[in-house]
Amino acid sequence: MQVTAAVVAPVKPATLFARIDRLDDYPRWLDIVQRVEGTEPHPDDEGPAWIVDLGSRVGPLQRSKRLRMVRTVCHDPVEVRFERREHDGRDHSPWVLSANIDPWGPQGSCLAMELSYGGSMFGPVLERLLQREIDAGRPRLLAWLTAEEDTDQRM
Repeated sequence: MQVTAAVVAPVKPATLFARIDRLDDYPRWLDIVQRVEGTEPHPDDEGPAWIVDLGSRVGPLQRSKRLRMVRTVCHDPVEVRFERREHDGRDHSPWVLSANIDPWGPQGSCLAMELSYGGSMFGPVLERLLQREIDAGRPRLLAWLTAEEDTDQRM
């Protein structure tokens, strides 16, 4: 499964990048990301690591998933990538979240994100759920970015 989304934000690429290059703030604007906690990197990790709790209600059922995600690419201010990296000796379905930022006009940015999941669990239900969460998260992300930008400019 692969879900893509894009949003144009009225902030410079460097400002946008500083808000998405770590997973800590994703629960602010993406409801499916219920909790994020930094964790010690493993010697094989390429960058910082987080424990991420994903969850949502699908009809009467509450679904949740815990992932250990590692930042594997960090090219400030244009690209960041997070990949699932479990170190428990078991096979796990891959999860990859990539984000690319391009300038958009003199003061804006275009953020393109892609989430891919290599497992077979959930199927089209997960894809619809993610699309719904992305659509709901866009305005929250923009509100948070512009509020932070206003605060930064007043200082």
